[in-house]
Amino acid sequence: MMQLKDQVWFITGANKGLGAAIAKEALEKGYKVVATARKTEGMEKTFGDSPNLLINNLDITIDEQVRSSVNSALERFGRIDVLVNNAGYALLGYFEEMSEQSIRQQMETNVFGTMKLTREVLPIMRERGSGSIIVISSASGIRTNEGGSVYSASKFALEGWTEGIGIELLPFGIRCMLVEPGPFRTDALNVKTSVKFSDIEIDDYKQQREAMRSNFVSADQKQPGDPAKLAKALMKVLNDSNPPLRLLAGKRTAESIDQYLHGRLSEYETWRGVSSSTDFD
Repeated sequence: MMQLKDQVWFITGANKGLGAAIAKEALEKGYKVVATARKTEGMEKTFGDSPNLLINNLDITIDEQVRSSVNSALERFGRIDVLVNNAGYALLGYFEEMSEQSIRQQMETNVFGTMKLTREVLPIMRERGSGSIIVISSASGIRTNEGGSVYSASKFALEGWTEGIGIELLPFGIRCMLVEPGPFRTDALNVKTSVKFSDIEIDDYKQQREAMRSNFVSADQKQPGDPAKLAKALMKVLNDSNPPLRLLAGKRTAESIDQYLHGRLSEYETWRGVSSSTDFD
């Protein structure tokens, strides 16, 4: 997309996990970085003191904070070249055991918060005639697993939205990319800091619920993905002359998605005759 040495990166959820890894790599590349998070305590220690770094408090669901953070980035660095929409969390559990409020909060953060910030940044990029929008999706944005229906719904929404705006923004020199990680060794499954579980308990789900939660919690800090390696891969791909719309991350994840997509294609082929029979004669 771009090969400028003097890029300005605006990264959400940069206090930990993939966001922090991407921010560190960008700083090491000599880029200017606006590292944002709802809780910024300890970020100075994480990244060190650098004239290329601006740390901002940002809850992407709050209009005033979105505007203030973007304006602060412009005042400090004059522009935004790369927006990394990383902020979000996973709401896991069975749909029937989730309150409407918890589902709306998941969508408000993962989907509408991401859209809100992107809407604020796009006029800056359009005026310059260039820019990159990176959306951290998930393998769960391609296929879902047990206990992931609502989380996947939020990531499926981001997938369709990013693909759509990618078409709309090309005439303005703005590129979009979806990053689809599998399980990476972050605190995404930490019940104290990140992941949220369903807030209603129905007796019929008890056995399934306990097994599902145990599986998720036991996987914490055992994930095969290395955030630092993903950050390096993102930098490489982003600066390629022909970057992909989607970047899948993780060897085992790539293999499982390959099987999943072949299964979908096989299903289409099985029912192609019925599909073709629904047009007017």
